[in-house]
Amino acid sequence: MVHWSAEEKQLITSIWSKVNVEECGAEALARLLIVYPWTQRFFASFGNLSSPTAIMGNPRVRAHGKKVLSSFGEAVKNLDNIKNTYAKLSELHCDKLHVDPENFRVRCWQPEPFPCTVLCFGSGGSIFLCQCSNGKEKVL
Repeated sequence: MVHWSAEEKQLITSIWSKVNVEECGAEALARLLIVYPWTQRFFASFGNLSSPTAIMGNPRVRAHGKKVLSSFGEAVKNLDNIKNTYAKLSELHCDKLHVDPENFRVRCWQPEPFPCTVLCFGSGGSIFLCQCSNGKEKVL
C-alpha cells in the first residue's frame, strides 16, 4: 500500500484541481499516438489516425484522453484507496486488452519528448513543484 504524507496529498490535490482534464487528456493521448505510432494498434476502432492532424482532430481520441484523465482524477480523490481505484482499470488493460503495464509508465510519463507531467501538472503555470514529484510518482 502506498502512503502519502499530508503535504504530498495536499500538493497532489491542489495541482490536480488546476488541470483541464478534457484539454490535457486529449493532448496527452494524441501526443502518445503521434510520438509512438505503434500504440495506435490499441486504438484501431478510433478511425482515422493517419496523420498528426487527423489524430489531434479525432473526437474519439479526445474523448478517450478525457476518460483516461478522469480515471486518474478518481485516483487523486481516493489516494487512501488507490489500489482499489485502479483495480478495474488494471484488469481491463492487462487481462482483456493485453497492454503491458510498462507502457503506461514509459510511454506516458517519460521525460522526453512530450512529458505528461509537464503537460498535465504544469498546465497551471508555475504550480508544479519539485516537492510534488515524489507524490506524483506514488500516484502513478
